[in-house]
Amino acid sequence: MKAYLFPGQGAQFPGMGKELYDNFEKTKILFESANNILGFRITDIMFEGTPEELKQTKVTQPAIFLHSVILALNTNDFQPDMVAGHSLGEFSALVANRALSFESGLKLVTARANAMQKACEANPSTMAAILGLEDNIVEDICAEIDDVVVAANYNCPGQLVISGSNKGIEIACDKLKEAGARRALPLPVGGAFHSPLMEPARKELEEAIINTKFDNPICPVYQNATAEPATDVDIIKKNLVAQLTAPVRWTQSVQKMVADGGTEFIECGPGKVLQGLVKKIHRPAEIRSI
Repeated sequence: MKAYLFPGQGAQFPGMGKELYDNFEKTKILFESANNILGFRITDIMFEGTPEELKQTKVTQPAIFLHSVILALNTNDFQPDMVAGHSLGEFSALVANRALSFESGLKLVTARANAMQKACEANPSTMAAILGLEDNIVEDICAEIDDVVVAANYNCPGQLVISGSNKGIEIACDKLKEAGARRALPLPVGGAFHSPLMEPARKELEEAIINTKFDNPICPVYQNATAEPATDVDIIKKNLVAQLTAPVRWTQSVQKMVADGGTEFIECGPGKVLQGLVKKIHRPAEIRSI
């Protein structure tokens, strides 16, 4: 069975999507439609912007969404049996399995990016990647710290990202290194994604999701908040709202997709990060990108 995977923030690069824009009339129309929906020429930043300009949350999220979704829509034999997306990528996955229209997906991603940007500015916070420790050790140490610090991204065995206040992350990194972490690397992100500090953004996004039309998908989406397949629109919406403050259960999602018959994993979007994670989670998996 074919599983299509969609990347999240961090996969962006200058020039992303330009080849699609230049070579296919259908994709050029979609990019121009996105420029009109957004009210600014995001294509100019994607094709010619600096890494710094691309790193702004309000640009990064729609840029990765556009690259991923347009790539999928331009693929002739695009017939997923299952889909999943890492964090932001879940919105791309929901357009790919037709639960959301292209326009609705882009509007929701923009609402999400703006809400997260505001939450980050209101509450300076950050994330760090912890390498080489068991998940339960990381969870236990985070739970002992008084400041906000939680497990945020279960990326693959031995790689867990934590999220929280600047002070909480600093204390956690020291304690985790003492506990034997191979590395504890602060990440260059704007805030504590997938943590309780995103609660104001969650409330704002919930309103946007409630007011958006969803359709029955053509295949299950394995959602970050639960690592379970969903086809029921109400469950999909509920999990999408929960995603902002809940951890990304990527390891568990891939394991569940494998258990449900997923054998071929196809990354759809910029970069190859998810292919690397899948290989670490399930070595026999076939992996490729579009």
